[in-house]
Amino acid sequence: MAELTVRQQEVLEFIRQQQRKTGFSPSSREIQAHFGFQSQTAAMNHLRALEKKGVIKRTPGKARSTVDPNFRFLIRLRSIPILGQIPAGLPIDTSELSDASLAVDLAAFGVQDQAEVFAVKVRGDSMIGAQIADGDTVILQKRLPKNGDIVAALIDGESTLKRYLLDHREPFLRAENPAYPDLLPAAELTIQGVMIGLLRRVG
Repeated sequence: MAELTVRQQEVLEFIRQQQRKTGFSPSSREIQAHFGFQSQTAAMNHLRALEKKGVIKRTPGKARSTVDPNFRFLIRLRSIPILGQIPAGLPIDTSELSDASLAVDLAAFGVQDQAEVFAVKVRGDSMIGAQIADGDTVILQKRLPKNGDIVAALIDGESTLKRYLLDHREPFLRAENPAYPDLLPAAELTIQGVMIGLLRRVG
């Protein structure tokens, strides 16, 4: 491989950073903007030089076709438990647990690898307004909730998935479906996890 100039190395590193961050290579306009080139042609010239030197490959006619053939995404999959089902409707008493697990890349959800994370299957339609449907799998982190978070909660001994809200500092749970009432704890409200992601099987 031919030796790269300092600027060519910087462009290559920018391409790698964008691939790692977004999953896509930057367009020539994004490269132009990042480096402050006077024209898009300057960015294209750098891409052509990198291609000629064999460090990237490009597909003509596609804005984001630049790839580094030696680049590998560093995906760290972690196995998290699926703790049965959770009602997204009226709360019910559920002690159902599952020994199933799910491999996920926690970095994709903006969560550190050491975070306490688990998943549950959704049953019901009370959260449909938040695009959470029956049969979805929600991923939750064990942490303190903020006003407006979607949470898995134990309310007076019964589990449910709802939005956590505060009214004059008093917490209650709200569905994302007008057919369901707000839920106010009579004695106990325990937040089991805060939703950080959702998985849906298509087809």
